[in-house]
Amino acid sequence: MASLAAIGRNTLDRYVSALQYRDYRYMWMANLSAQAAYWALIVARGWLVFDMTHSPSMVGTVTFVAMAPMVFLPPISGVLADKMNRRTLLAWTYGVNLLHNLVLALLAISGILETWHILLLSLVNGSARAMQMPVSQALAANLVPREKLLNALSLNAATMHASRLVGPGLTAPLLAILGAPAAFFLCTAFYLVGWVQILKIKTVSTGGIKKGESFVVNFTDGIRYVWHHHTIRMITGMVILHCGLTMAFESLLPVFSTQRLGAGSAGFANLMVGVGAGALAGSILIGGVLSPFARGKFYLVTGILSGLGQVMLSFAPNMAVAVTAAAAMGASQAAFMTLGQATTQSLAADDFRGRLASINAFSLGGVMSTMNLVNGFLGNVYPVVLVLLVEGMIFVGIMLVGFALSTPRHVYLRGFPQIVDSQKVKLV
Repeated sequence: MASLAAIGRNTLDRYVSALQYRDYRYMWMANLSAQAAYWALIVARGWLVFDMTHSPSMVGTVTFVAMAPMVFLPPISGVLADKMNRRTLLAWTYGVNLLHNLVLALLAISGILETWHILLLSLVNGSARAMQMPVSQALAANLVPREKLLNALSLNAATMHASRLVGPGLTAPLLAILGAPAAFFLCTAFYLVGWVQILKIKTVSTGGIKKGESFVVNFTDGIRYVWHHHTIRMITGMVILHCGLTMAFESLLPVFSTQRLGAGSAGFANLMVGVGAGALAGSILIGGVLSPFARGKFYLVTGILSGLGQVMLSFAPNMAVAVTAAAAMGASQAAFMTLGQATTQSLAADDFRGRLASINAFSLGGVMSTMNLVNGFLGNVYPVVLVLLVEGMIFVGIMLVGFALSTPRHVYLRGFPQIVDSQKVKLV
């Protein structure tokens, strides 16, 4: 029994090892609070807008306004993350979203809230989140040793996927009993908790941008750095293609659920739950992969499964198979993205980590939103199952073509480059 307990403790430590570092724990708890606030806000704000306007298009407009800053703000936040104290910059983003939710709650409870208020505040909220994501990723790389970064980012990703259940789960009864203002106050409380945790971080974290140079020069230097680092260039290109071909499916799923499965909105909800549950499992499990050699194999396998999961979904004859395929997509996509982000941050010089994180954020926000729009139009012209099938097969082909190129082939067969870390990180 003692040996089984020891095995259990060792296994647990393997998957949560980053939490032994004090400042990372603070950031992880802050991220958990912020993600719960984000998903709670999506539910509460969407319900309130629909209740005020009875217009689905207005709900979509508010959501778009909140997401739009992800297209143009990540490059700016990446440069700032390499120029300013990252903890200070992250605290500012939390503070802005705290005030945003507080103002939204006060306007709602006063009865003077109008749709233009919500649109303007959604832009503020989206801008703060667009700044928050790259800064958070760059800061995490300073709070744990390089060899623990995959575990740290996997835990961050797990909070995002878990909060998709926690945030809306707490918001729904508040909306039913006390209305939208109470839900907005809950979001405010979440951000207050996160802001306090960020302020507890003591690690000094800054990049290495030279003073006196313009934004364009600094951002171009980041692009040049990515281009000249073969492994980082390969992973960055794969991330962009992966986000565009296998992760931009949300605009297709409602039509797929209706036309292919005959399940309507309930089927769409089930598919999204499947994706979310799979993503939670995938993001946690990949954090326990310690060997650089094994990580290379997992990178190949999860990339191929991201495409094949979409192919499997396109052929799904019923809801059970479709949800299984959606879970496989979520798990492989989360693992692939987390592994890529952790590797680029581990290999990168600290001077460029913010700009690298901004490219990842742009891929998640800009590329995915653009391809969702494109796929929406493609779904009007071609059968949705064909769009899912073709895009999934294209990405599988891209992963396999990597065997013909030196850098991907080296990663697939020999693993990622070994990393020797000399940074000192506080454990307590």
